[in-house]
Amino acid sequence: MSPVHLPVMPPVEPMLARPAVALPEGDQWSFEPKWDGFRAVVFRDGTEVRIDSRNQRPLGRYFPELIAALRGKAPDRVVLDGEVVVPSPSGALDFDALQARLHPAESRVERLARETPASFVVFDILAFDQRDLRSAPFSERRRLIEAIFGESPAATEHRSASESRLQAPAPSSGDVQTAHPSPDVLLTPASTSRLTASEWFGRFEGAGFDGLVAKSLTDPYLPGQRAMVKVKHRRTADVVVAGFRWKSPGAAVASLVLGLFDQDHVLHHVGVASSFTDATRRSLAQLLQPLDLPSGAAHPWVGTGADSTHGPGPTSRWSAKRDLSFTPLRLELVAEVAYDQLQGRRFRHSSQFVRWRPDRRPDSCTYDQLDVTPPAELASVFARPPRT
Repeated sequence: MSPVHLPVMPPVEPMLARPAVALPEGDQWSFEPKWDGFRAVVFRDGTEVRIDSRNQRPLGRYFPELIAALRGKAPDRVVLDGEVVVPSPSGALDFDALQARLHPAESRVERLARETPASFVVFDILAFDQRDLRSAPFSERRRLIEAIFGESPAATEHRSASESRLQAPAPSSGDVQTAHPSPDVLLTPASTSRLTASEWFGRFEGAGFDGLVAKSLTDPYLPGQRAMVKVKHRRTADVVVAGFRWKSPGAAVASLVLGLFDQDHVLHHVGVASSFTDATRRSLAQLLQPLDLPSGAAHPWVGTGADSTHGPGPTSRWSAKRDLSFTPLRLELVAEVAYDQLQGRRFRHSSQFVRWRPDRRPDSCTYDQLDVTPPAELASVFARPPRT
């Protein structure tokens, strides 16, 4: 039994977005940056605060600092849709630090809450006080959260008639942050200007954003339905196919294991390509099996040497029972893959196979080819007016 008693009760499946290659046309859209964090629905009823994941699993125990922040800044009776994020000291989103927050040990949770505190970014409201707002148009819901949390600095800056380019202040040598920002409850920027949205698409990418989300101003809140539109960054890279994983041993391939060389010619695991039809999986088995390395043959990710630490590892970081062992291949095949974002030395999500590149040598597949966006500060989003 839930301890909260609100017009909208848990569990609630959040409204979702369908992918698109371009922003929708028309004047009925509101555009927002696509935050790269944990989607969450917050229920607050007095001192009771519940944070549910997209799959209706409780997140509150992992983010005690957010419970306190929501008690301090959210209305007494409210249901909010948003994103749990961890902003880094450099002013970008730190998804690795966010993932590390999901730890079973209470002592570890308490320490990480101090070292890498999270914030909650609000982008919709489902209930307020005694009212269920799901049937209200988004334009009304947006006005309400702006009234509650204050219009975001980035959105305010873009409301000028000139629609000038967003200028997030560059930190001076005396302003460099050395710690993660304090936990906070923030309102996402939003604009009805397609020009502004296009600027955000490039400007915010270096800060770790996935792309953009478009919401119809006239739509109600539709739980579980793909009523929004998302446009994500997509690029291609030529990668070494350094191995593969079986779906049906000897018959069908589950995924290609991909690598890129660094400037010291060390091969790093960058991710996998796994979205294949059944027919393609069978043809890949026939193509790749002749390239299997014989037992004991050298491979940069196999063995006890230091180089093996750059490989994919035998098990999942998040599920020790998930076997991530792979069949190593001779380093002969090069593939072009589509990816959305580079995080550290790896692709943030699974990449998509585009085509084989027989014209490329494996040793030419280096990080230098990647389109790396310079980091951008989140000052324009996380800025707060000076206190008087």
